[in-house]
Amino acid sequence: MIFGDLPRGVLRVLMTLWAAALLALTPQLAVAQDSVAAEAVPQTTSAPQAIEATGASADAVPAASTYKPLGPEWIKGQPEAGNIDFQPQYTDDGQFAYNMHTYLLMPIITVISLFVLGLLLWVVLRFRRSKNPVASKTTHNTFIEVVWTLVPVLVLVGIAIPSITLLARQYETPPADAVTIKATGYQWYWGYSYPDNGNFEIISNMLPEDEAVARGEPGQLAVDNRMVVPANTPLRIQTTAADVIHAFAVPSLWFKIDAVPGRLNERLLTINEPGIYYGQCSELCGARHGYMPIAVEALPRAEWEAWVIEQGGTVGEAEEPAAAPAAPAEIATDEAATE
Repeated sequence: MIFGDLPRGVLRVLMTLWAAALLALTPQLAVAQDSVAAEAVPQTTSAPQAIEATGASADAVPAASTYKPLGPEWIKGQPEAGNIDFQPQYTDDGQFAYNMHTYLLMPIITVISLFVLGLLLWVVLRFRRSKNPVASKTTHNTFIEVVWTLVPVLVLVGIAIPSITLLARQYETPPADAVTIKATGYQWYWGYSYPDNGNFEIISNMLPEDEAVARGEPGQLAVDNRMVVPANTPLRIQTTAADVIHAFAVPSLWFKIDAVPGRLNERLLTINEPGIYYGQCSELCGARHGYMPIAVEALPRAEWEAWVIEQGGTVGEAEEPAAAPAAPAEIATDEAATE
């Protein structure tokens, strides 16, 4: 033994000094461990910021559990000066409709318009009075009659198939787990309530143009409180109105539905990407009809849930309490009955 030959008093002093040294070093060790842990754990960053910094997709970056409003760099759906095409689409239905317009309607309309124009010019030149002093008395031509009946029918069938498909897609029933958001039109602003999350309501008014421009947002489209929704999540959008008929329309989401007093309309909406999307009331509703814009802010699910909690709402369903165990007397009674 190392300390076996030492006097008991000296040994007691050495043990006391050792204990004091351990007590003095313990806080320093704890601080060092905390600093190492802090360096190992990255600081919390909002998912949109992480997406912007890394250039990754929204699905590739895990969402944080804190909410931070999206900045103007996240504006995706807005009108552009001089644009004659549809806005870029950020829903599956919008992409379907845009492709139908671009690859089906435009070629058909162009070809048919040019063909009819060519026929008109040919008839004007070929059958003008100077070339035909004696008018033809032809009454009909069976082949031409068949052609100009069948060809339009085939063209209309070709347009009808994707058109009916698009109509059916736009009126699919929202799934049971869809997030419900009720948009109420007022003269002249919007209210957004969240029945599935505590039924709180957000009032959204248009920002003054100078304030909107100072924030980097488009004038007459920016609002003080946006309609905040989760991206990549089925949404059950319900609309109604408190006074006159309004219409909730966001062109870049291919979404438009009337808001009628005394009636609750409903449609399914799923936004593919986080971002800011602007719309407007598209039903003439009074003197300030043009001043009740719509701003939809789509967030990763975790950030949206953090926003809901900040508004005083709730997230998720409350678990049902477990059934209480049977009392011993009841158990004994049951056993006696069995015997």
